[in-house]
Amino acid sequence: MSDLTWTDLPEVDPDRPDELVLDFSGEVYRVGTDETFVIGRGGDLDIDDNPYLHRRFLVLRHDSGLWWIANEGSHLSATLTDGDGLVQSRLAPGASMPLVFSRVILTFSAGPTTYEIDLITADVGRFNGIEGVRDSRGQTTIGATPMTRSQLLLVLALAEPVLKRAGTGAAEIPSSASAAARLGWSLTKFNRKLDNVCEKLDRVGVRGLRGGRSGGVASNRRAALVEHAVSTLMVTAEDLPLLDEEHQASQAAAARAESQIDTAPVPPSSGSGRTGEGE
Repeated sequence: MSDLTWTDLPEVDPDRPDELVLDFSGEVYRVGTDETFVIGRGGDLDIDDNPYLHRRFLVLRHDSGLWWIANEGSHLSATLTDGDGLVQSRLAPGASMPLVFSRVILTFSAGPTTYEIDLITADVGRFNGIEGVRDSRGQTTIGATPMTRSQLLLVLALAEPVLKRAGTGAAEIPSSASAAARLGWSLTKFNRKLDNVCEKLDRVGVRGLRGGRSGGVASNRRAALVEHAVSTLMVTAEDLPLLDEEHQASQAAAARAESQIDTAPVPPSSGSGRTGEGE
């Protein structure tokens, strides 16, 4: 996985123990308790010129000894996960919540782009000893939804650009056609499995996965799936080599099928064009 670029998380300044630190793709902001920090198109963290993103989306402020995050947008939600991936909360429009962990991973999608930002505060030991459920890969998660190998590969193909950003930043979610090609699958197979994954997660309460495949609905569905998968550790950067393995396996299977067609015996022709001795 030499193509991954890992970054060290910044720490709270010991001389300013109550500050909030934001890390967006290595771009670090330090916010004092007397400041208000706005994330959005044109905010203090001016992410990019994304027309799907609110100008004033998420607002961070300090109150009653805690840092709070408020969603002042009208239609976008955000997901907050603790640094170990054990606890996840969804921040709907108009809602607010405190940052009770020393590291919170903030993820949200706007159009086809998913963003990830680290929020870091001093470790005051408010919450300790949370236990999760370990999956077959030895990673800890809560509320894991069982997935088949092919379903996880599908999610991994869609999440690859986000996972390659190694924890922070923004990434474009690939189209279904691009993700299918990455796996060596047909588009029909990919879309069928995408429907199955979205239906499975929708049944357990994951939002934003309903709808058809046309226009922005399909794009939003893929982005919502990636946001959920990355924030719950359904897939991680450690899984990325599986994509190359699947692509190679698909190519090998296609080559075998083509070889069998080429070497299959040709049935003898029949009809008036056939001649032989004695005729």
